[in-house]
Amino acid sequence: MALSGPQQYPTELLDTTMDQLRTLIVVHEAGTALGAARRLGREQSSVQKQLDTMNRTFAALCGEELVLKQGRGRDALFTATGEALVELARRTLGEWTDGVHDARRRLGRTLSVGTTRYTLGFLLDAVERVTEDYERDDVDLKVTHVRTGDLFTKLRSKELDLVCGSVVVTERDEAELLAPYEVMEWRRSGLSLLTNLPPERLPGTSFAARDLPGLPLVVSARGLIGRFLTAWYGPDYRQRLSIAAEIEAAHYGFELLRSGVVSGAMLVTRGIGEAAADGRLPEAGGLRTLELVGEVGPRTEVLVGVFTRRGERDSYAPGHPLNLLWEALSRESGRWWLSS
Repeated sequence: MALSGPQQYPTELLDTTMDQLRTLIVVHEAGTALGAARRLGREQSSVQKQLDTMNRTFAALCGEELVLKQGRGRDALFTATGEALVELARRTLGEWTDGVHDARRRLGRTLSVGTTRYTLGFLLDAVERVTEDYERDDVDLKVTHVRTGDLFTKLRSKELDLVCGSVVVTERDEAELLAPYEVMEWRRSGLSLLTNLPPERLPGTSFAARDLPGLPLVVSARGLIGRFLTAWYGPDYRQRLSIAAEIEAAHYGFELLRSGVVSGAMLVTRGIGEAAADGRLPEAGGLRTLELVGEVGPRTEVLVGVFTRRGERDSYAPGHPLNLLWEALSRESGRWWLSS
C-alpha cells in the first residue's frame, strides 16, 4: 500500500537542505563552483561537496545528475533535470521566504513602507510618533524609495505594506483603479509649469492647457506627467506636442532650464510648482511658476496620499504596526494641507 502524507517523501529528498538549494541556484547563476564560492563567501571545496551530494541524491531519485563538470575554466553544464530543479529551488525558497514574511507581517514583527521623494518628510515625522511602540515590540521597519509608476505594483506583490505617494486618477477609471486599496487622501491637484521663458514670451501666472501644443515642453517620460499626457492626448502625445527635452528625473529638468540649454516650460505637479514659487525648492530657483488651467481630455488629477491593501488593516488589532503608522500619518494629514 502506498504511503500518504509526510511518510511518502523519499529519505534522500528530506536530507536535501535549503542551503543546498541556494548553492545550486548560485552555481547556476555564477557558472562555476569557484564563482559561487566567492559569492557565498565559502571555500570552493565546500560548494563542490554540496554539488556532489546533490548529484548523488538526484541521480538516485531521478536517474540523472544535476550538474556536469566541463573541465578547468569552463562553466558547469546543467542537465535537463538540473535546469528543472534550479527553477523548482527558486520557487521553493521564494515561497518559503514569502510565507515567513507573511507570518511576520501578520504578527506585527515587520513592516515595509515605501515613499516618493516629496512625501518622505511626512513619513519620517509620522514614524517619530510610533518609534517608541516599535522599539518596545521589536518591529523591523523597512523604508524604501518607490517610483510613482511602481506604487501599486509593489503593494499588489506585498513587497510593500504601505506607501506614501501620488497617483494619477481620471474620472473614467478612478473607482476601478483604487478599488483594491484603502486610501488616506491628502490632496488632489492638477499641473503647473516651471519656465525660464521671459514674461514677454510667456506672460501672466497661468496658462491654458489647450495651448500646450504651441509651447516647447520639458516632460518626464515616466510617472505622473506621462500619465497626464496620455490621458489627455493618447499614447502618441509626443507627435501632438512640441517636446524640447524628455527627462527621467525632475532635477535634471530643473538644471536644463536653469542652465538655459533648453528654453521652454517643464510640466510638474502643482505641489512642486507651489514649492518652487514659495522658495521651498532651491534646485528650481530662478524659474517662474504658472498654473496650468483647464483640461484637454477627461478630468485628470494627481491624488496625493497614503495607500495600503484594502481590508488588511481591519484584519489586524489596533496596536498592529500598520494601524499605528496609519494613525500617525492621519495626524500628519493636517500638516500636509497647511504646507501644500
